[in-house]
Amino acid sequence: MLSAVMEDYIKAIYSIENETGERVSTSEIADYLDVTPPTVSSMIKKLEERGLVDREEYRGVTLTDEGEVVALEILRHHRLLESFLTEALDYDWADVHEEADRLEHHVSDELTDRIAEVLGHPVSDPHGDPIPDRDLKLPDAAETTRLATASEGDRVIVRRIRHQGDEELRYLADAGVEPGEELLVLDVAPFGMVTVRTKTGEQSLPEEIARLIETVPAEETEEAPA
Repeated sequence: MLSAVMEDYIKAIYSIENETGERVSTSEIADYLDVTPPTVSSMIKKLEERGLVDREEYRGVTLTDEGEVVALEILRHHRLLESFLTEALDYDWADVHEEADRLEHHVSDELTDRIAEVLGHPVSDPHGDPIPDRDLKLPDAAETTRLATASEGDRVIVRRIRHQGDEELRYLADAGVEPGEELLVLDVAPFGMVTVRTKTGEQSLPEEIARLIETVPAEETEEAPA
């Protein structure tokens, strides 16, 4: 059995590595989890002893095959919980991440499977993140581009919002930027601001926020993503 803290580290390593495509440094994990580098080093040693991570000095860590299985199990629990909270309990999509963080360590695979069945086996959660199936296989992902790379005049559909915490999600929810919404790019400023038209009006998004938003061209989709 793994502790909730161990599972948090495994999920963090998976998320960072999936975002960057590279081995994960101690400082990146520390920033992601808001802990100190010595705390990270101590936990990485424990995970390495359990065969869940591969650590190379000065090159960071990566999950082993066993570690990746654990990460996908946690993500399945987390993302199905987010979907259940949104669809069955009427939580706002921007407010379910923290709640799912607390619950993900305490639900069984059987309960998770039942949630999936009740929801019709969704392939993505309210943020557009893919949900691993019962065999821990991820669904095929559409090719997306980040809003930060868009050009003036582009019409795009928000497909996925990657996030580090609830503050970014609430910011975007208040701005009318959420999965399934169409955006018109009005301006891309040289200093990094991306101005878009949303259902709530014009919004100027800092580049670091626009980088979290994955989109597809509006003309390539006839309906909002799940």
